[in-house]
Amino acid sequence: MQQQLRLVVGISGASGGVYGIRALTILKKCNLNVESHLIVTRNALITLQQELKMNKQAIYELADVVHSPQDMGASVASGSYPTLGMLIAPCSIKTMSEISSGVTSSLIGRVADVTLKEKRRLVLMIRETPLHLGHLRTMVKLTEFGAVIMPPVPAYYVHPKTIDDVVFYTVVRALNLFGINANTSSIWLGINH
Repeated sequence: MQQQLRLVVGISGASGGVYGIRALTILKKCNLNVESHLIVTRNALITLQQELKMNKQAIYELADVVHSPQDMGASVASGSYPTLGMLIAPCSIKTMSEISSGVTSSLIGRVADVTLKEKRRLVLMIRETPLHLGHLRTMVKLTEFGAVIMPPVPAYYVHPKTIDDVVFYTVVRALNLFGINANTSSIWLGINH
């Protein structure tokens, strides 16, 4: 019997919730055989309503499994529950700081901590600019712990025509870090191809 592949998607309250929403949409619509587990914070719900006009129900329907952000007894809070890892898109500075401190007061922080201790992939789409030295040092610390820091930076060499093209390419790159191949047409082949 084949083991179920699972990916935890965390959406924090930073601007840019569209990245997490797009990741959930790709996982659901591309028949990738990956079960999505969503943790969305209260602040993220406010931000998603403001930026995308999405209500809680519409967001929850995109995930296979939804966990309350305060449910420390959730399946994904245990290292014995197998996942590919965790994508936090976007990742606020507050969430990043909680993860780096190891003081996990929320389910997103707990699952990120479990992901690191189990040597699974943790990808943080940090959404802040400009960055001060404390932010940068925290990112270095998390990288030393094994996290991947991936700010959602647009790639113009793919000639995006819409904002969604930019978001899609960025999310596909993030999913590739988990071995999830959502779109091979976005692979860079070099200037002469």
